[in-house]
Amino acid sequence: MFTLRYATPPDWAPAALEDFDAFLLDHASCERKASAVGLSFVVRYPDRTALIEPMIQFSREELEHYHQVCKLILERGLVFTSDEPDEYVNTFMKAVRTGREERLLDRLIVSSLIEARGAERLNLVTQALTDPKLQAFYSRLTRAEDHHKDFFLEIARLYFSEITITQRLGELLDKEAEAIRSVPNRSALH
Repeated sequence: MFTLRYATPPDWAPAALEDFDAFLLDHASCERKASAVGLSFVVRYPDRTALIEPMIQFSREELEHYHQVCKLILERGLVFTSDEPDEYVNTFMKAVRTGREERLLDRLIVSSLIEARGAERLNLVTQALTDPKLQAFYSRLTRAEDHHKDFFLEIARLYFSEITITQRLGELLDKEAEAIRSVPNRSALH
């Protein structure tokens, strides 16, 4: 499929896990937002009937991930906080074009790349954790996120030619690398 053009540096995971409670809160927020993204495709593109059922299933899966992370948060006695803006996503979203067709393609590819980055980073978290229960949990989530990166491109192939997708994917891979490099290491997924 594709390879991210910037690999997360090895010092990211220790920095992210320095305050694991903060990481969990951020991770829950990311899962909730991912669920909302899936539903936003259904709402914005109701005429694209082939994406409706898969996007609803994606949203349900991400909502289940949110629920699972929420359980961890509650087990630890943490208190939910207001979402902070995700600088990485906000920076990356500036590359999304505004025309209806262009926006659909770009949002599908951007979603794929965000899922790919999530899979990469959740894998790093899995490797850095020492608790076997948390390692198993994050290993499962890593596999799911890795599948989601392919999912969004499969949906794109329903509506766009392979050459159109490949060309725009190359451009957005560069934008994704710029966006992730611009974010300092912190106890958060992005």
